[in-house]
Amino acid sequence: AGASPRAFLFAGVCLLLLPGPAGSEGAAPIAITCFTRGLDIRKEKADVLCPGGCPLDEFSVYGNIVYASVSSICGAAVHRGVISNSGGPVRVYSLPGRENYSSVDANGIQSQMLSRWSASFTVTKGKSSTQEATGQAVSTANPPTGKRLKKTPEKKTGNKDCKADIAFLIDGSFNIGQRRFNLQKNFVGKVALMLGIGTEGPHVGLVQASEHPKIEFYLKNFTSAKDVLFAIKEVGFRGGNSNTGKALKHTAQKFFTVDAGVRKGIPKVVVVFIDGWPSDDIEEAGIVAREFGVNVFIVSVAKPIPEELGMVQDVTFVDKVNADCLLSRLTCNIQDFPQAVCRNNGFFSYHMPNWFGTTKYVKPLVQKLCTHEQMMCSKTCYNSVNIAFLIDGSSSVGDSNFRLMLEFVSNIAKTFEISDIGAKIAAVQFTYDQRTEFSFTDYSTKEDVLAVIRNIRYMSGGTATGDAISFTVRNVFGLIRESPNKNFLVIVTDGQSYDDVQGPAAAAHDAGITIFSVGVAWAPLDDLKDMASKPKESHAFFTREFTGLEPIVSDVIRGICRDFLESQQ
Repeated sequence: AGASPRAFLFAGVCLLLLPGPAGSEGAAPIAITCFTRGLDIRKEKADVLCPGGCPLDEFSVYGNIVYASVSSICGAAVHRGVISNSGGPVRVYSLPGRENYSSVDANGIQSQMLSRWSASFTVTKGKSSTQEATGQAVSTANPPTGKRLKKTPEKKTGNKDCKADIAFLIDGSFNIGQRRFNLQKNFVGKVALMLGIGTEGPHVGLVQASEHPKIEFYLKNFTSAKDVLFAIKEVGFRGGNSNTGKALKHTAQKFFTVDAGVRKGIPKVVVVFIDGWPSDDIEEAGIVAREFGVNVFIVSVAKPIPEELGMVQDVTFVDKVNADCLLSRLTCNIQDFPQAVCRNNGFFSYHMPNWFGTTKYVKPLVQKLCTHEQMMCSKTCYNSVNIAFLIDGSSSVGDSNFRLMLEFVSNIAKTFEISDIGAKIAAVQFTYDQRTEFSFTDYSTKEDVLAVIRNIRYMSGGTATGDAISFTVRNVFGLIRESPNKNFLVIVTDGQSYDDVQGPAAAAHDAGITIFSVGVAWAPLDDLKDMASKPKESHAFFTREFTGLEPIVSDVIRGICRDFLESQQ
């Protein structure tokens, strides 16, 4: 083997790559799988052989040129352009850990950012060998069966009944100390494991509170419990004051972003661990978190001892953090939850006497984190409404104008966070008859809803708006009587109804359905007002031309959000 070290220069930093052990240059490459990670190769330098046909969208790659050791070696090699997806030999060099790993899209792979990892590696083109050419490469990644096993790991969907985006905010201050800090990490790992982390289940990230908060890893970094547990284990103790309030505010503002992996329509939760007491104001931070739609769970451990009470800013901080959600400008749904639930009734507070024997506390905490109907502060007008559209398909509309009506419906629908636990959309077309185009429970993604709206076929016929309202109340809203979402009906019509609209509309109002009426061309203003909820002037709209529907989109959306917020107060 070469006696002189090799240096590689990138990103303005010269990294020294140590030579491998004597004789390694001529050794056969190690056959690995698509998902073998850098940390699985415990050598300073190693030649490996990547298989072909690896699924690019399932690679976990963190960084660019220098990759966190939790990354797939083959994924990193494809990302850097060392090999194509047909596989081939790769040389792996171990490197020290880094504070930051960048996110770069290259060669069909989007690498992810990571704030810190304990070890790294880089890759270069490997050397072929006779053994490789004859298929006799030695593999340490699989059992010695004489042939390389071809196994694609099953994609883990996780616990679909516990969809939540969760940040664990752990105490990393001198107040907790190194030993209890490790016990805390162990407990968080057990909670993460029981949650059922997966692509379609809960996603978790970790933030450490100390003198200055630090996001250790984001929601999007790991979607399997195994990787999360490893990441938690790697987190180092920071020390300093327990500025939990500062960390909570930082988490609400910087952690829960789309770029960091937040999913629309999924409850946002931060679980705050406090050992003893916080050094700063946590009440204000709790209000800020709720303004960002984040539910705050306080897990308190080891209350302050009598000699320490003089140092505590507020011994009732847990109650105040979880005080009336109405302090937040976002909301609690008073109609759906009693006032006692909206105020602190203990649901968002959790106490453990110490960090020893905590296993029995894991399941009760997980059950709370998976109780989505109590996640009141995640409720906004964008994710907590049911909107049905009643669309006039009469012959006076015409096919081209009917398309403009569908565009109007789509532009309203796409504003909302449609999901199986978020906003719901339904549509009914009417003439003399009624046809349910799709119900609230038929589609749970925005893409599917918008696609089916585009494909609605024009019926043509007469105009019986009153019958259509009754039909929609009975056959569309009647199917979701137990839904906690607020109900809205948006009626779009271009002419006078042949039947009475006032009675059916009044029945809909009595059923808790807020009606917005939108008239075009020959729609009489009296009909629009008779159908609309009060105040009539903010729930009834009219335009002479079908092209005039576009400006009304924002008026209807603002009206829905206004009515939703008023219903919470």
